[in-house]
Amino acid sequence: MSVYQNNEINEEETSRTLSLVVDNQPGTLARVIGLFSGRGYNIESLTVTEIDNRRHLSRISLVTRGTSMTIEQIKSQLLRIVPVHLVRDLTLEGPFIKSELALIKLVADGANRVEALRIAETFRARTLDVTLGSFVFELTGRPNKIDAFIGLMKSLGDIEISRTGVSAISRGDKTETKVLEQIKLT
Repeated sequence: MSVYQNNEINEEETSRTLSLVVDNQPGTLARVIGLFSGRGYNIESLTVTEIDNRRHLSRISLVTRGTSMTIEQIKSQLLRIVPVHLVRDLTLEGPFIKSELALIKLVADGANRVEALRIAETFRARTLDVTLGSFVFELTGRPNKIDAFIGLMKSLGDIEISRTGVSAISRGDKTETKVLEQIKLT
């Protein structure tokens, strides 16, 4: 056996949801994305929004895939980026909620229009726009719920999709408030 052989156990890749608190400043998102692209990691979903306008902090909810060793490496490298204050692996921390929003345009006619409205009602989708030949539905929820809705709508006609990506937060009564209060005002 060569000392150069890979002794790593063949672990299956899993999907992980990470929550980052970063400075809301130009270039921060580019640095985070650069870390992923530079090392060949994939981002499956990415959302960013400001969460504290006094401290100019934003939250990045990010879904990626990898072995546990790869994910630990990603988290470690993210913490080395200067404007990153906190990296949480919500998948490992315990129960968490993930949700996304999707807008789905369906072009359909005849009986398919009636079926589309029935399916939309079942999924609790809101109808945002109606024309004689199309609907635009708004749907929120877990990604697999949105995937199922899209699959059904595809069978009824031509569709166009716009999705926000996953937003995630841990369940329970623990918050990041004390950690965020330690970050100096800029």
